[in-house]
Amino acid sequence: MKAAALGPEERAEALAGMAERELDILVVGAGVVGAGTALDAVTRGLSTGLVEARDWASGTSSRSSKLIHGGLRYLEMLDFALVREALKERGLLLERLAPHLVKPVPFLYPLQHKGWERLYAGSGVALYDAMSMARGHGRGLPMHRHLSRKHALRVAPCLKKDALVGALQYYDAQMDDARYVATLVRTAAMYGAKVANRARVTGFLREGERVVGARVRDGEGGGEYEIRARQVVNATGVWTDDTQAMVGERGQFHVRASKGIHLVVPKDRINSTTGLILRTEKSVLFVIPWGRHWIIGTTDTDWDLDKAHPAASSADIDYLLEHVNSVLGVPLTRDDVEGVYAGLRPLLAGESDATSKLSREHTVAHPVPGLVVVAGGKYTTYRVMAKDAVDEAVHALDQRVAECVTEDVPLAGAEGYRALWNARARIAAQTGLHVVRVEHLLNRYGALAEEVLALIGEDPGLGAPLGGAEDYLRAEVVYAASHEGARHLDDVLTRRTRISIETFDRGTRCAKEAAELMAPVLGWDKDQVEREVEHYEKRVEAERESQLQPDDLTADAARLGAPDIAAP
Repeated sequence: MKAAALGPEERAEALAGMAERELDILVVGAGVVGAGTALDAVTRGLSTGLVEARDWASGTSSRSSKLIHGGLRYLEMLDFALVREALKERGLLLERLAPHLVKPVPFLYPLQHKGWERLYAGSGVALYDAMSMARGHGRGLPMHRHLSRKHALRVAPCLKKDALVGALQYYDAQMDDARYVATLVRTAAMYGAKVANRARVTGFLREGERVVGARVRDGEGGGEYEIRARQVVNATGVWTDDTQAMVGERGQFHVRASKGIHLVVPKDRINSTTGLILRTEKSVLFVIPWGRHWIIGTTDTDWDLDKAHPAASSADIDYLLEHVNSVLGVPLTRDDVEGVYAGLRPLLAGESDATSKLSREHTVAHPVPGLVVVAGGKYTTYRVMAKDAVDEAVHALDQRVAECVTEDVPLAGAEGYRALWNARARIAAQTGLHVVRVEHLLNRYGALAEEVLALIGEDPGLGAPLGGAEDYLRAEVVYAASHEGARHLDDVLTRRTRISIETFDRGTRCAKEAAELMAPVLGWDKDQVEREVEHYEKRVEAERESQLQPDDLTADAARLGAPDIAAP
């Protein structure tokens, strides 16, 4: 089956199509849960629409730790059901659903106490591996191993000698979270879902107490649409309460936002062949391999300010540097930080006053007829959340609907990925690209890399690296606009690629070239190109300013100095 392109024409057709006739399911919010819900619904044979106020994954789902994991620390909380469920999903993603996007990643856990700690932590990691294997979905990852201090320091020479007495090494998995969501959306569209980003719900349609659809404003073309649906699913994450307020009914639960920030530093700043997991007084700290970089995170603090652009303060950055430096032989400084990003976790309120103890479980509710709400949960278990949301919606449909099949529906690009990976040297010879470039494309697009290579075949100049962000090819910028729904420069530099956090200039050096590559696809004139670049530069400036502020209030005020980009 051919993957759906999500260019400007397809977006316009999707919006018009959604307004033309009543849908079975309309999903509001295209983070990982909303995108997963759209895929679940459409693969059951339901007519499905998906609308997103900004860009795919522009909220929480592009600002995570980028891990697909069972939640090792939830074992310590004795939450075996959550860990078992997450480990099953991790295995499915690695082996069947998205092997091109989800990859194994090793972590070293330094032990600081002799005897009891190795026994305690070792039994936990052994149980973690055993639970994974018991479900038959652990074959893709090596088993954990115990290391002496000498062996651990060979694996991770960056560690201070007195920071450990030994170590455990175990495996989890990681992905590019924003790219994963964009692929989910394309997969849903491939099976017939109508999808549109930059399409904001401004209110719900009602017939009596029943919700029968939504009013949607096109953020690009400026039109207003009434989209009718037999069931509407609210999957708006940290915006759940705001979306719920449009119905005028009190929700059955509330969602609180917890802020987590991450730092990105170059690979050469930390001498290690493995990721690290460290305990802090509040939670755990990860040092995660990320291509030619490391991601360090995360914090866990309450947030009740601007949800669209959570800001990292100077105190947040100092907190992470202080904790990671406690075990590093060569400490990191502010000058080592290439990128910083902040995200908000949607936590179900009411479990505890401390955000680190709030529920990571998810909840599905039917607060009024015609409206289903899904919230909470973890990125790893998005597919289960989506299934539960559609199951709830299906109960109210007067028809027989098929059971969930997403356990057996590979994402776009998964089919044929392994065969193309095996043929990467031949592909490199045929295209004239270095084999490392081919590997980069295969690990970002899977079998859809052939579409990117086709663009280069038509215009060999697109096979050149993007100036100022040489890890990416010019073709990837064009492809983001023509096939992946990117509508603005920010979408490409922040989510379709990770240039905004992987370069010290935060992407400002390549902004003009990228905007000029997008212009023919999106119909921009010279003025719009300049507006896109100017907006992006102001956004970077505002983020840098916010990261110098001492606390959340001042950081938030600084970040809000750069307004969102306006449509052409």
